[in-house]
Order: sequence, then structure tokens, then C-alpha cells
Amino acid sequence: MNDKKIIELKNVSKVFRLPHERQTTFKERLFSFYKKNFCEELWALNSINLSINKGEFISFIGPNGSGKTTLLRLISKVYLPSDGKVIVNGATAPFLELGIGFQPELSARDNIYLYGATLGLARKGINERFEDILHFSGLARYIDQKIKNFSSGMEARLAFSIAAHADADILLVDEVLAVGDIEFQEKCFDLFKKFKEQGKTIIFVSHDLDIVREFSDRVGLIKNGVLEGIDRPREIISKYVKITSAC
Repeated sequence: MNDKKIIELKNVSKVFRLPHERQTTFKERLFSFYKKNFCEELWALNSINLSINKGEFISFIGPNGSGKTTLLRLISKVYLPSDGKVIVNGATAPFLELGIGFQPELSARDNIYLYGATLGLARKGINERFEDILHFSGLARYIDQKIKNFSSGMEARLAFSIAAHADADILLVDEVLAVGDIEFQEKCFDLFKKFKEQGKTIIFVSHDLDIVREFSDRVGLIKNGVLEGIDRPREIISKYVKITSAC
């Protein structure tokens, strides 16, 4: 493994401000100028310090709502930190909310080009990868159907297949293996192994502790927005199981 740091988070926090009153009409918005609108602060992440090396497969586990997905969105630049600094030395392919950006009235074929472009692929690059994307997705027979006729699982499979063939140094994966059947999941596992051999960096969020244990070099535990620890899979998974058992 290359010891060069590819991602660094320095004292990173993310705060969401949730208004207690929501103005839905013009009258409510007008009168809101004359009274104080109270907001509740939700600290999704609090003072995270983290270094990830090039070629590392690192997983994050923790209860729902603990801040795991927020962490991935900060690394992918979907969110900006409220405080601290996020340094990313490489191109990212986010496997987050797969299929957002698909145009339902266009065919799967057209959406491959559209979605690929949002991931930084030029048309020539998509042409070179087109058959591989289609084969990996297992959706060749539906290639000329409109996306609006796809199930959510089919959409996610297609989006995963496109993202998997993007030119990226860092892959951000958030529970996407739940979208497919066993055969598709096995393809994803084989792809993870291939990416590790190629020296790509993979950041994985999952509740499936068996997958986390099998693939991870290190595992981080996030609870209530705080990084409780990061270490070898056995130690952190054991700590997480003890926490959940005590609840």
C-alpha cells in the first residue's frame, strides 16, 4: 500500500440549521421578516480528524443517522464543511444516491452518455466503455427503453455500472450493494477486488459487517457525529457490536 495520503480531514464539522417554522405561503414569508425565525442546530459531524492513504479500502460503520453518509458527501464535495478543511488529492466517483440525474424520458442508452458526462467521461471514453457498462449492468435487453419504465433497482444498477467505469482514483460507496440480486452483488465484490489490485482508494459505508470485515484494511466507527475510533476491522467491529448490544 502506498503511504501517500490521498484524503485528509482536519477538524471537520458539518452543521445543519433546521428552522422551527416553515413558511409555505407568501403571507407567512412576508411576516417572517418581522419576527425572529428560530433554528435548531444539528451537528451531523463534529471535529473529525482523519487521514486515508492511497490504495486503502476503508469502511465506516455506525448507527443510522450517525453521520456516515454526510462524511462521504463532504469528501465528494457535495457538501462543504461548516468548519475545518477537507483535502482530496484525486478524482472521485461517488456511488451515492445512484440514478439522480437520470432523465426519465430518455432511453437507457442516452442516459449512459448523460450520466457518464456528469462523472467526467468524454463521449469517446464512454464509447470505449459502453459494452463493458452494459454487460456489467445486465440490462442489455432494456437498453432502448425509457428510464421511466425501469424499476428503482434497475436504475441503481445502471448508475452503479456507469460510475464503476469512470476514471476515478477514489470510490465512495454508500450501501449500493443492496440494489441488486446475488449475482449482481458478486460482480460488485469482484470489482472491489480488482480496484484494490489497481491501487484505487475505496471508502465504503455499510451495515453489512461481514462485507466490511472481508474487504477493509481499516474501519472507522462513527456515533452521533463523532469518530469514536479507527483501527483494524476486528477491533472496531467488536466495539460496535458491544455498543449496539448495550442499547
